[in-house]
Amino acid sequence: MGRGARTGTGAAQAARAMGERRFGRVNWLGLQTLALRETRRFLAVWTQTLAAPLVTAGLFLAIFTLAIGPARGEVMGVAFTHFLAPGILMMTVIQNAFANTSSSIVIAKVQGNIVDTLMPPLSAGELVAGFLAGAAARGLVVAVLIALALWPALGMVPAHPLWLLAITLVGACMLGALGIVAGILSNKFDQIAAITNFVVTPLAFLSGTFYTLDALPGWMRTLSHANPVFYLIDGARHGYLGRSDSDPLLGLAVVALTTAALSALAWWWFRTGYRLKP
Repeated sequence: MGRGARTGTGAAQAARAMGERRFGRVNWLGLQTLALRETRRFLAVWTQTLAAPLVTAGLFLAIFTLAIGPARGEVMGVAFTHFLAPGILMMTVIQNAFANTSSSIVIAKVQGNIVDTLMPPLSAGELVAGFLAGAAARGLVVAVLIALALWPALGMVPAHPLWLLAITLVGACMLGALGIVAGILSNKFDQIAAITNFVVTPLAFLSGTFYTLDALPGWMRTLSHANPVFYLIDGARHGYLGRSDSDPLLGLAVVALTTAALSALAWWWFRTGYRLKP
């Protein structure tokens, strides 16, 4: 063996000793492990993460139906109850997707074990993908449970089930990415609670869940179009009823771009260790 070959071998061994990734371009095992951890985390407390959202969605639907439904008449050509249901479904999905990622990161930071997430040989992109997988899983399970409840309760079946699935998945990923960003920014539970109360909840409630854009003055209608959550609610309504306030494809594009931007920010913060490393 020549001197050059020995030198090359020595360099390769040194690189491996320094922690070079030796399992290909993507650490599929590590990514799967993180995704399973995030999924099992919410399944372990299913009464809080799955049953509670189902009850809350039912209460929203019942209260608004009893208080407004009989006098409201039809909206978009359907009963007011049927108009409400898709929006409540999507609102519940995005709130739970946000909670899944944000709570996971904040709890790890507060308990001091965030290092257990950062130390394994996972790239920043794999960390983002793993957390988003957990958020998407929780969002989809919540959506399925609510959809199954709407079928016997209101006789509602999605008009475009594949579209509803797609917009639900993208919506869960968008709020999951926002949850990662919020979790990285927050060092205490009251900080993440502030983001939930002053950012996520207003975005959800002012997104057309309980009204159509036709009921708003011009400036509020313009403001609603700047809210990406509006396109999620509107997309869910299109998936269930076949009716919407805006072009569904435009809404999907806006949501996809917002998800990409939030995911890129989360990726950069994981890569640099912003507010994660001492």
